[in-house]
Amino acid sequence: MKLQVHSIHFDADQKLIDFIQKKVEKLETFYDRVVDGEVFLRLNNEGVENKTVEIKVRVPGSQLFATEKARSFEAAADMATEALRNQLAKFKTKQKEGRV
Repeated sequence: MKLQVHSIHFDADQKLIDFIQKKVEKLETFYDRVVDGEVFLRLNNEGVENKTVEIKVRVPGSQLFATEKARSFEAAADMATEALRNQLAKFKTKQKEGRV
């Protein structure tokens, strides 16, 4: 899967980018027709949970999106990929039923 990672107002290190790439690529085990993805990493100035990860995944005929905030980018990426995994499972079920 082709994945673009954008870090907004800071430079993400390669270790973080590799971690997120590995997490998002695991989504292909749940649905193998994922076209591509885009990840946005943001640092917010408010509160303790000031790191936001937004993941957008394109599949044929649709686009899935998840956004999560956490204390670390890794934790937020974990939660966002889990949310996308659930969305992919629902999308796959709808597709099998012929509703998509």
